[in-house]
Amino acid sequence: MAEGKPEGLKRSFRVSGMTCTTCSRTVEKALRKTEGVSFAAVNLATETAFVVLDHDIPQENLESAVRAVGYDVAYGAAEDIDRKRYEQSRRNLLASWIVTGPLMALMLVHMAGTHVPGFLWMEIFGGAVVLFGAGRASLKGAWIALSHAHANMDVLVVLGSAAAWGTALLSAAGLPIVSFGALASMIMALHITGRAIESSLRDKAAKEIKGLLKLQAREALVLDETGREIAVPIEAVKAGASVVCRPGDRIPVDGEIASGRSAVDESMITGESIPVPKGEGDLVTGGSLNLTGPLKIRVTRVGPDTFLAKMIELIQEAQGSKIPIQAFADRVTNAFVPAVATLATLSGLFWAFGAGRFGSFLDKAAEILPWVTSVRDPLSLGVFAFITVIVIACPCALGLATPMALVAGTGQASRRGLVIRNAEAIQTASGIDIVVMDKTGTLTEGHPSVVEHNLDEPTLAAAASLERHSNHPLAKAIAAMAGPGGPEPGDVEETAGEGVRGTFAGTELFVGRPLDPGRYAKQLELGRTVVEVRRDGEPAGFLSIADPLRDDSVEAVARLRSMGIRPVMATGDNERTARAVAQAVGIEEVHAQIRPEGKLSLIRDFQALGGKVLMVGDGMNDAAALKGSDVGVAIGSGMDLAIDSADIVIVKGGISRIADAVSISRQTLSVIRQNLFWAFAYNFLAIPLAMAALLHPVIAESAMAFSSISVILNSMRIRAGSGEKDQR
Repeated sequence: MAEGKPEGLKRSFRVSGMTCTTCSRTVEKALRKTEGVSFAAVNLATETAFVVLDHDIPQENLESAVRAVGYDVAYGAAEDIDRKRYEQSRRNLLASWIVTGPLMALMLVHMAGTHVPGFLWMEIFGGAVVLFGAGRASLKGAWIALSHAHANMDVLVVLGSAAAWGTALLSAAGLPIVSFGALASMIMALHITGRAIESSLRDKAAKEIKGLLKLQAREALVLDETGREIAVPIEAVKAGASVVCRPGDRIPVDGEIASGRSAVDESMITGESIPVPKGEGDLVTGGSLNLTGPLKIRVTRVGPDTFLAKMIELIQEAQGSKIPIQAFADRVTNAFVPAVATLATLSGLFWAFGAGRFGSFLDKAAEILPWVTSVRDPLSLGVFAFITVIVIACPCALGLATPMALVAGTGQASRRGLVIRNAEAIQTASGIDIVVMDKTGTLTEGHPSVVEHNLDEPTLAAAASLERHSNHPLAKAIAAMAGPGGPEPGDVEETAGEGVRGTFAGTELFVGRPLDPGRYAKQLELGRTVVEVRRDGEPAGFLSIADPLRDDSVEAVARLRSMGIRPVMATGDNERTARAVAQAVGIEEVHAQIRPEGKLSLIRDFQALGGKVLMVGDGMNDAAALKGSDVGVAIGSGMDLAIDSADIVIVKGGISRIADAVSISRQTLSVIRQNLFWAFAYNFLAIPLAMAALLHPVIAESAMAFSSISVILNSMRIRAGSGEKDQR
């Protein structure tokens, strides 16, 4: 597993008021300094803070840390928060362009040589309306940053817009300076437009989370002691309660059917569109759709323990955390705003004192580039260059390059049945060389059954009773051979990778790995697993267990090979059985009769030779190997999400999802690199042009907004991808 994976108590919450990567980094630093916090990551794209705690601390401590640096914690339904933000952005957008549109038209007329009476006062009034009205959120963001001794994107935008508006005031006061007042409203209006488009695209990129949130029921029909149905908020439903679900309704809770029969659409869990017949005793999952009959359900999981809540939490956790490649971008943006302010000041001073000497350069440039300013007054030209550099250099694209790709990548993974618990795994999985797979429950379905045995009834009953004390899939298959009741063993002891022993009336019984597998050659050659029963150390019989292959195992192994990845089987099963299964799926390298610690040792050996190893297991005997691998993947059903040993959990589909995970990882990392390259290239090319006064502030602001939008659109290509394209 990737080094540095956070462990401990985890919390995620939304932070409001952030506008750029500097804001998110400031909140992150404040959280990391909070007593009891061992790790913190703040994602601008999702406006989510993710923290890992050394010990339980009040939520108020985290909220105080966020508010101390000028931001706030947002509570309430995510869709409600997003809707309010969207409505406010629409109002600001409309207000800014109602003023800016006519002002731009009048400015063009004015620049063409036609004097517009009172235009200077229109610039002052219009700029004030846009800057202090529609742009008040940016003003607030800039004030928060400056009052807490840091600078963010809002500082740059407000500084450029205020400087342009200030020239109109100075000109009106009679000073010999050209007014750029119309640019004040144009810069802010373009900024508001870019932010509105960016917000819309970000919401679309994160729609997988929104889709899951919509599946969560708000209410449940709970039966009281008299059998009366009462609509209760889902937060108030308790484990053990009985709820009613009518045909056509979404099942509100995780539970067990107490009465009734129906067909249930579980596509949100399994990915299969075919409804599943359900009856008394079957488990159902909240968020799935009841199709044909009324059901009475006994609640087994509530609140954060439900499948849907865990899935949402794990996806948000991955989207809110960071990956190593982001550290480089963070270091650059940390020094970016002060550097831009310095360059803008130097550029302004250069043109203020060098306009006479270098004005001819601008005259020649204007013959090629029509937008080059015609202003030659030293002070006015200095202000013009200062404004342009400030506007062009807003590091929005740089701050969004990694988080937006991460949001899109984890969203695409969730659509394909993969929950990525540790965002670092996205980067690590792209370089995987070797995939080590367990056999039972990984390559096979994990639902084994006893197909043959030679035990007498008392011995079979005792073996089944003993196996009830084990969680291994094979043990469950044996335990199912006998009904309830039966003899209870004493002194039960389980040895991982060996079996279970216990005593019955002074006689020791052992159920597990055979002493001499050669005695069961015929069974092993059929690909079956043989479990031996020994009484006081002497063989008393055997049970032959068959576990069918997963439908996609052969395809998955073939895909991994085509991607340049070496598949390896590591199992505690017998050599002959293991090789029979390996041959059926196309695996050549097999390590059989290997104990749990042996799997970890095998992974360490591969890593020592320079390989990056992904381990796939069922989360039981494979915990150590999952933790020791570069990327750990657990195959779990909808009720098995609490597998803390893994970086990635497969919640629907089989092991073909491993190839999907690697493919998505490679595509996500490729997009991140593209985003970072273009974000750096944009600033590398644009800032020198702005310093040379060869750009217009309006073009600069448009280019800045386009850069951010292009980064988001490039990231959304991950969502459009099928996960089948393997990029390296």
